[in-house]
Amino acid sequence: MATEVKAMVLKKAEPATTSKEAAAKGLGIIEFVSGIKEEFGRITWTSPDELRTYTKIVVGTTFALGLGIYCVDFLIQATLNVVGYVFHMIFG
Repeated sequence: MATEVKAMVLKKAEPATTSKEAAAKGLGIIEFVSGIKEEFGRITWTSPDELRTYTKIVVGTTFALGLGIYCVDFLIQATLNVVGYVFHMIFG
């Protein structure tokens, strides 16, 4: 534990690399872009069928939750209207 903390402190104390040092190490724009292209090649993309299935699930779930919220809101509104009507009949 103490060794890890010392290593972290030493790493924090190291000066940051300058742009000249980064260019000397070969970390230029071209290498960066080619690295990005390689990473995009490693990504496992969702197949079109899976994408359609997941989209249907999301749309269906959103619709169901929206309908559920609407029903609960309607019940609360109806209950408050009945309470208001009873209150109005009793107290005028």
